[in-house]
Amino acid sequence: MTVAFADGTIESTARTLDFADDLLDGLHASWEPVPTPVGTFQLVPVRLDRDLPLVHAWMNDPAVAEFWELAGPRHRTADHLRAQLDGDGRSLPCLGVLDGTPMSYWEIYRADLDPLALHCPVLPHDTGIHLLLGAAGDRGRGLGSALLRAVADLVLDRRPACARVVAEPDHRNTPSLAAFLGAGFRYAAEVDLPGKRAALMIRDRVLRDVL
Repeated sequence: MTVAFADGTIESTARTLDFADDLLDGLHASWEPVPTPVGTFQLVPVRLDRDLPLVHAWMNDPAVAEFWELAGPRHRTADHLRAQLDGDGRSLPCLGVLDGTPMSYWEIYRADLDPLALHCPVLPHDTGIHLLLGAAGDRGRGLGSALLRAVADLVLDRRPACARVVAEPDHRNTPSLAAFLGAGFRYAAEVDLPGKRAALMIRDRVLRDVL
């Protein structure tokens, strides 16, 4: 796939991406473009020098900032991304590219190695998802559900030790909850996390062909 990035560069993603993330089983190397009901989709690991302006702009959208709480100067977004990029590989920030255009931001992370594990029961190799859709016009029309299902399927396909894909959106974020439900996740519980009360959403491997 050829991708047109926010800085005007055009790159092919048909290559091996240089990112060390053994804790996610080298998952990024398997993220080739996949067909979805809304177009051809691919996750591309964030590159700070190229993608910071775009992700920073999304984080300062009031609808996003209400729940991500990363609005403010560019260095705040940079610090958030750098903590993952320079970490041990337990969390991978990505752009979601739909039909060649970056349009969403994703974090794929090891939920069992995340602070989430201190607040609710998780299983070994549970894999978590954070998602934001960048443009207001992409929200509320089913894109989230279609892309969440595609990414959850990819995780389950590429990580055989992972029995569940999980997420913990703010329990007040009804559009996000609806997107996860539409993607085959189930509403498992409400949990108190630092800074928010979250809805624990789970997509079980054993139920993936049912929900």
